[in-house]
Amino acid sequence: MNKQYVYMFSEGNATMRNTLGGKGANLSEMTHLGLPVPQGFVVSTDACVRYYDESMIIDDEIVREIERKLNELEIVSGKKFGDNSNPLLVSVRSGARVSMPGMMDTILNLGMNDTVAASLYKVMGITAYDSYRRLIQMFSEVAMGVDKKHFDTDMQTVLKKYDIESDHDLTLEALKDVIERYKDTYIREVGKPFPDDPKEQLLLAIESVFKSWNTPRAKYYRKLNGFSDKWGTAVTIQEMVFGNMGQGSATGVAFSRNPATGEDSLYGEFLYNAQGEDVVAGTHTPLPMSDMKITMPEIYQKFYDYAKQLEKHYHDMQDMEFTVERGNLYLLQTRSGKRTAQAAVKIAIDLVNEGVMTKEEAVNAIDVNIIDALLHPQFDRKVLKEVQSIAKGLPASPGAATGVIAFTAAQAVHYYNKGKSVILTRHETSPEDIEGMHVSSGILTARGGMTSHAAVVARGMGKSCVVGCSDIVFHKFDEATINGKVYKEGDEISIDGGTGLVYDGKLKTQEVSISEDFETILKWSDEFSKLKVYTNADTPEDVQKALDFGAKGIGLVRTEHMFFESDRIRAVREMILSQSQTQREIALKKILPMQRKDFEDIFRLMKDLPVTIRYLDPPLHEFMPTATQDIEELAKVMNITTTDLREVIRSLHEYNPMMGHRGCRLAISYPEIALMQTQALIEAAINITKETGYTLQPEIMIPLVGDVSEFNYLATRIRELSDKLIKDANVDVNYRVGTMIELPRACILADEIAVEADFLSFGTNDLTQMTYGFSRDDAGGFLNDYLDKHIYTSDPFSSLDTQGVSQLIDIAIEKARSVKPNIKIGICGEHGGDPKSIAYFKQAGFDYVSCSPYRVPIARIALGQK
Repeated sequence: MNKQYVYMFSEGNATMRNTLGGKGANLSEMTHLGLPVPQGFVVSTDACVRYYDESMIIDDEIVREIERKLNELEIVSGKKFGDNSNPLLVSVRSGARVSMPGMMDTILNLGMNDTVAASLYKVMGITAYDSYRRLIQMFSEVAMGVDKKHFDTDMQTVLKKYDIESDHDLTLEALKDVIERYKDTYIREVGKPFPDDPKEQLLLAIESVFKSWNTPRAKYYRKLNGFSDKWGTAVTIQEMVFGNMGQGSATGVAFSRNPATGEDSLYGEFLYNAQGEDVVAGTHTPLPMSDMKITMPEIYQKFYDYAKQLEKHYHDMQDMEFTVERGNLYLLQTRSGKRTAQAAVKIAIDLVNEGVMTKEEAVNAIDVNIIDALLHPQFDRKVLKEVQSIAKGLPASPGAATGVIAFTAAQAVHYYNKGKSVILTRHETSPEDIEGMHVSSGILTARGGMTSHAAVVARGMGKSCVVGCSDIVFHKFDEATINGKVYKEGDEISIDGGTGLVYDGKLKTQEVSISEDFETILKWSDEFSKLKVYTNADTPEDVQKALDFGAKGIGLVRTEHMFFESDRIRAVREMILSQSQTQREIALKKILPMQRKDFEDIFRLMKDLPVTIRYLDPPLHEFMPTATQDIEELAKVMNITTTDLREVIRSLHEYNPMMGHRGCRLAISYPEIALMQTQALIEAAINITKETGYTLQPEIMIPLVGDVSEFNYLATRIRELSDKLIKDANVDVNYRVGTMIELPRACILADEIAVEADFLSFGTNDLTQMTYGFSRDDAGGFLNDYLDKHIYTSDPFSSLDTQGVSQLIDIAIEKARSVKPNIKIGICGEHGGDPKSIAYFKQAGFDYVSCSPYRVPIARIALGQK
């Protein structure tokens, strides 16, 4: 039996998402539910993959299958494609297995030509020609790559010629004028006439959707989200229904619940006498769904009932497209709705309370990639009371954002690369702006509604966004007026995506707190998680924030960060420049009380929770001064010449410092450094135990061990000193001594190390660079080339390499547990807070992950998800 490439809606279902794409699978499912869905068929993702495998040619076998399914659709609809008397018109839409808003292209009204338009005019009136002009424009732009500006120019010429205000008000004569101009533009730009044959239109449209899978913006979106380039997109061909047929007709997009707040009410927008692209393109300002409740109450109620039915069926909030044709309601699409982090939490809690979701489903429904929006600062309310907004738009995606204005996506990227926070400010955004949107802190548009491109994409990215801000007047490509003041690129503004307000200049922000609903989600996540979440924190402020977010320990205290503090850096430099052990010990005595207080401040907050403290790790040259004034001051203190000091600084520099004299190698050369840190740590633990009564659990972590002998040399000395201090104080301190696994050799010899160590913690940052053989500090210069050329599918420093590095981790864990089954094993690299990496850690045998404080809630949810 030959492989099937094309499916009628009635042949599919929701489980066939990978084959039919999300759109096709959901339309099939709605068909089986008996909902009012215009019928059609789906050209599968397999056909798209085969198209690329066969040098971008649609195979004749697939063409014949398309024709057979088209014939079936003709029978179902009672219409005939290309027929002059009773023509079938279709829409052609893309649909990948995952939602990719704005990434792919749509063509409506396909199947029209001059003869069909004239025939349909008898039945549909002026709508026929309005649909025809839309087809020519969409087909030209999507299938043939003609620039939209040519059609905008044609339209403006006709509007001016006939003194008409909007394209919604075109007369029959004006519409025919537009159509002829569009055809002329097509011939001029494409080099041949607009195709009259509907079947030629259909095949070209299908091919254009296949091609759109590999447009730069589509590839960028996949790269951004870690989606495979090999999936391909499906193509959905669906019978047209018309929202532009005059009175009693409309089209819109609506969510079953408010995607910004989570409120349980229909939320969306529609336009009377329009087609769907008018709503989402941002070129017209639509009406809220609450208006439909008044003007079309029966339609509104039907839509509400369908929305609730779909919520219960899919166990999630839905994003739906609909059309009303002369009083008849049709559903064109449904999918799980993109939502803000705030809305995601509220919706999940409400659906559980309503019995629509289980707690486990609620945790899985949370998009961890947007949870950051709940965890980052908002504008300080006191400041807001003292300032006046300069403009107001629609609050499309909440959150506070401050930055410099960029009027183009390219300029946004330029500012971002300079380290500046950016507010992308546009008439409206389009899919071409995706990279600029991604790097911007916030997005502000003059046009568009709550379901416009800017709004939908910003919510999906967790970006602050204000749309439809008509107070912005653009004059030049790098200049605009807001409330009478001229703003140029580079000027600072602030936006509040929760209120829609725009402010002049940079506003102060304040920290956010976890809501009761969010705390509930986190607790549910913990119920389904087998791993604990620790934090990487070096200051009391970071420790407290992590505790507030639910951290159960500290997996990494980087003591070198403490050494850089201004009140001790001079003593650290004195220690480095010492010519003898005695001189070093004198300098270390200056550092000891400061280091002890550092640990006390952390232990006081952590109480009896585990605290893993990594001993000094970086090469010594990093602590040395570079500014002339600092060098002169240090030379004076050390009673040496600046020339001699500069020579010492030069001598400390290494050809490859990340593989040089650092980590345990430093402590082996200068054991007094590790012993000073041990004394500070144990004395701090003793002091806080006496102060609080808690039995503390400090974990001493020796970095960069590659051989058990290295570990034993230091661990023996650390334990001897610790035991003596504890015995003299007669206080119980439950300390451990372990190591970071950062070297491939340590992975291979993990069983030998585990025999001696109390715990192991994987430093995946160094392990990744040591395994790949390139520096994470320098890899940025070529990693983008690797990603663009598909040599790598992701940055191994962002998400753990689960093909190579993970094998070393697996070997190490297996070996360690073979000799010490209950040894504590964790991960404290940056990967510890990455949801994609966490998916691996969950099944690899770890006891905990450790990440930065603001990633703790994200890690908790990711660990609780399937």
